[in-house]
Amino acid sequence: MPSATDATLLSRENEPVTRRGWLLFAAMAVIWGIPYLLIKVAVAELAPSTLVLLRTTVGGVILVPIALARGDVRPLLSRWRWVVAYTVVEVAAPWLLLSDAERRLSSSLAGLLIAGVPLIGALFVWIIGGDDRPDLRRVMGLVVGFVGVALVVGLDVAADDLVAVGEVGLVVVGYAIGPMIIARRLQGAPAVGVVASSLALTALAYAPLGIAQRPAALPSTQALLSIGVLGVVCTALAFLLFFALIAEVGPIRATIITYFNPAVAIVLGVLLLSEPFTVGIAAGFALIAVGSFVATRRTGPSGGMRAPADALPESP
Repeated sequence: MPSATDATLLSRENEPVTRRGWLLFAAMAVIWGIPYLLIKVAVAELAPSTLVLLRTTVGGVILVPIALARGDVRPLLSRWRWVVAYTVVEVAAPWLLLSDAERRLSSSLAGLLIAGVPLIGALFVWIIGGDDRPDLRRVMGLVVGFVGVALVVGLDVAADDLVAVGEVGLVVVGYAIGPMIIARRLQGAPAVGVVASSLALTALAYAPLGIAQRPAALPSTQALLSIGVLGVVCTALAFLLFFALIAEVGPIRATIITYFNPAVAIVLGVLLLSEPFTVGIAAGFALIAVGSFVATRRTGPSGGMRAPADALPESP
């Protein structure tokens, strides 16, 4: 049964979006669209393990004290196994795989492939038996989305880069499983506590390897700035702003940023890194966005559209 807080948040869906809501929405669309660019810059000088260690350490230094001050860590102790599971599929494994993949793939292509998360998420929910069954419209959405992915891979990925595409594919699977763990095993858990714990656990896990693979010389100012922005803005600040966005516009409308992040990643990659903007990327993005929207929107009892169960979003 939804809590009073859930009911309050859902009631926001029927209210006009405020100026603050639009500002938060725009900020999140950009903040979670730029990590692909920053990762691309950083891995030119850092090993993926070192990058993940530094990013999670910076983000954790900010969020862990906040979570402790709010009392958001203690409620997680009884469900620590699921916190660890969430950490593995949502942070520890994906951030390493994505960083390694971007040593070979362009940032815009990586961001575009990650846009397939809603498709895989919908597929998983149907396979394990969610609270509704797929109809023809949603199946067609899946087909359209996967055609978009196939178009991008077929036209813009060289045979030598297929391993990197496979790594991004594993990231997509992890990002699709993470929200399911939140919805089914960590429902009601303090969101800031879950995120802070995940960052701390990942930093601890990668400390030995990240330190061992640190560069012999101090990275360039560009790489250091990328690490700082990734940790402070794209991780710590991003989650705090996303929770504020949920409170302002409701959880359903807040998830719409998922369809804007890849577009930001593509634009930044093309403009700042001179990455190619091809027919495959343009057509693939359109098909993936449309397919994801159709496949994940479902009709509620009243006939209106509603989104999947609330969950923490994936942070690239």
